[in-house]
Amino acid sequence: MRTVLSLLFILLFSATSFAQGTGKGKINGKVTDAATKLPVDYATIAVYKQGATSPFNGMSTDAKGTFSIDNIPAGDYKVTVDFIGYKRTTIDHVTVTDGTGTPALANILLEPLQTQLKGVTITAKAPIIENRIDKMVYNAANDLTAQGGVALDVLKKVPQISVDIDGNVELQGNANVRFLINGKPSSIFGASLADALQAIPASQIKSIEVITSPGAKYDAAGTGGIVNIILKDSKVEGINGSVNLSAGTRFENGSFNLNARKGNFGVNAFFSGNAQLKTTGLNRNFRSSTDSQGNLTNLTQSGNNTQTRSGYQSGLSFNWSISPKDELTATIGFNHFGNHNSGLSNQDEQRFMADGSTISQLLSQRTSDSRFKVNATDISIGYKKQFKTEGQELDVLYTTSYGKNTFSYFNQQQYLTGGYPTSGSQSNNPGNDRETNISIDYVQPFSKKFTLETGAKVVLQSIKNVVNTDTLLNNGSFVDNLDQTYGFNYKRQVYAGYLSVSTSLFKEFLDVKAGFRDEYTNTSADFPGVVIPGYNTIVPSLTLSHKLSATQTIKASYSYRVERPDYGDLNPFFNISDPHNISTGNPNLKPEKSHGIEMGYNRSFDSGGNIYIGSFYRHNIDDIQQYTTPFDSLDVNGRVYPNVLLNQRSNIGTQTSIGGNLSGSLPIGKLNLRTNMFFVSRTNTNPGIAKVTGFAYRINLNASYQFPHDLMAEAFANYNSSQKNLQGTRPHFFFYNIAVRKQFMNKKASIGFVTANPFNRYITQQGTTYGTNFNQVNIRQMPLRSFGITLSYKFGKLEFSKKDKDKGEDNNNMPQGDGGGR
Repeated sequence: MRTVLSLLFILLFSATSFAQGTGKGKINGKVTDAATKLPVDYATIAVYKQGATSPFNGMSTDAKGTFSIDNIPAGDYKVTVDFIGYKRTTIDHVTVTDGTGTPALANILLEPLQTQLKGVTITAKAPIIENRIDKMVYNAANDLTAQGGVALDVLKKVPQISVDIDGNVELQGNANVRFLINGKPSSIFGASLADALQAIPASQIKSIEVITSPGAKYDAAGTGGIVNIILKDSKVEGINGSVNLSAGTRFENGSFNLNARKGNFGVNAFFSGNAQLKTTGLNRNFRSSTDSQGNLTNLTQSGNNTQTRSGYQSGLSFNWSISPKDELTATIGFNHFGNHNSGLSNQDEQRFMADGSTISQLLSQRTSDSRFKVNATDISIGYKKQFKTEGQELDVLYTTSYGKNTFSYFNQQQYLTGGYPTSGSQSNNPGNDRETNISIDYVQPFSKKFTLETGAKVVLQSIKNVVNTDTLLNNGSFVDNLDQTYGFNYKRQVYAGYLSVSTSLFKEFLDVKAGFRDEYTNTSADFPGVVIPGYNTIVPSLTLSHKLSATQTIKASYSYRVERPDYGDLNPFFNISDPHNISTGNPNLKPEKSHGIEMGYNRSFDSGGNIYIGSFYRHNIDDIQQYTTPFDSLDVNGRVYPNVLLNQRSNIGTQTSIGGNLSGSLPIGKLNLRTNMFFVSRTNTNPGIAKVTGFAYRINLNASYQFPHDLMAEAFANYNSSQKNLQGTRPHFFFYNIAVRKQFMNKKASIGFVTANPFNRYITQQGTTYGTNFNQVNIRQMPLRSFGITLSYKFGKLEFSKKDKDKGEDNNNMPQGDGGGR
């Protein structure tokens, strides 16, 4: 390992030294608060030709207050520095020459305007979508149609992300996505991703970061990539906050944020809660299957399902700038969410001989009830040290997440014909989930064109689960089913280290970020007869970027990712809440590996519009997918269930995905149009199973218009196509939202109205599942129509929002996040 690291370092350093020759002129420097000596991020740098009244070039400072403007012709210029709450600073006669002798405005001090800003409200609007070299950022603050909704409603509008009707999320057509909150893992996502995303109110979300080709600094988990949900906070001096409320026919949300900062110490507190009111959907299921003797069984199920959801979150975060170069942060958060489902299903099972004669007809009625709830606590402590050398940093982060969840179900089947006694079962499954992450990251710039990053991380995960199952007796009482009552302990440790370098080659023609990560995974579980071997994974990554102009960039990247089976995939517990459709885990699952290549082109326009065109190729090995197997009769720990489809996750050969993404915005006066289009073709190959290729696409359109008197309207429509998969077809669906918002009290308060699918009570979905000797059609009618009203109020003497570049993102680092290191 040391030899490989040394060779990589020497080769890249040599290439960098060779490439460092004369280059085009540039202006670079750093902007600092004159009072606190802290860097000022997102200050506006403008470059003027001497005597000109309009700038011809410029940019914003990064999270460290630094900037570098390339491709400046030789000459004499004026540079201005502006930021909200500071006096403008002007530097005259900045001389730019060709070659390496470029000026460095080493430390520009901005003087605060504290006295002038008392009682003033200033708002600077960030672009909705930002495409950066390592990530795409969706700024959700001005998303009207998602107001009153949840995180899933915001995700539906994010480029490259698809969300189905049940809340399942895919990134570039891949469902293996690693979700983070403020750059840190949380145990709430391990319990139930769809429920967790429906427990986060949209009003609480500041932005969503999408990282499809993570660098070596990031954990290798998640073959689809990383989605980081950034919650709202504030770093403004003084006390300020906001209140958001919404009420509607399907959802109710509320959130409260309070921010206080004095000098170098700041505190943020929030509480949010939401509820999905009782909704009832209709479902029909038709199945035909043939047994080994050629007999045909037709099963028809029709009924309804009623569902409710609720959740709340609260948290505190502390930030202490011990000195201009030392910063300490700490957060604690609590999350709770749960759901309740109840249903009634009428069943008609008919059996026929091979010659068509009737064997039997069995009519029955099944009632079911299931409940799921999670309580989770997240704690993190981080320390950042900056050194005298610009860009030299040390980050230490400790996070721990503790979750307690419970799943329970009850089902009872009454036979209307055949003289069979009533049957049924009930189960209660409590569990605990603990995950601890300890990471250290170090950044060392050797020159302005060459930076080395390294770090190490330990992930410790422990899960305990108990399964208690009771069987219904003929007398109506329940007795403990010892064959389906057990407990298990699951532990996983991941030890990781990485090395990454950033450099510019060929006279700053090409920006390069290359590295590799080494992760060793050790897993143990007391599943009977199961031994999970440890394994080592080496994860290379490479990103190349070239700036065609100040407004155009092209990039290409390669990444290697893994998807480790979690305990839900491995748990051999049989879920028999529907005795004809039983699911279980697979303790013998192997990790899925993925090679990914991406290319992209991004351009912004002076009018405020932008366009992004991207393509990708991904090849998965030991691809993990759900596989359905029919059984004439299935023995589950001593009890036999007839006519069963068993659903289980399996390693299904390989999957190859090729796709593209097109997103853009077009402002036309007060009208703004946006679109996101995503296309993917997936091919599954597995020995013994016919090759399956499916094509899918997603298209959404968004239009907003700013009327006079602070009135704004927005409409959003989304279409997800159907797709052929390994054993059937996934249904298509279409939905649309309309929203209006009126701001008043100098934009401190607003009232809004939002509706989803106002002219359609249900969304109808038809999907199929098929395989050897069986075929199934499932039709669902989902009630998505809703109407709601939202209220928002901001308070405090001074409040402003800005395009807040999170700390460290110039080094591909999310705020206190999930690098490698995180």
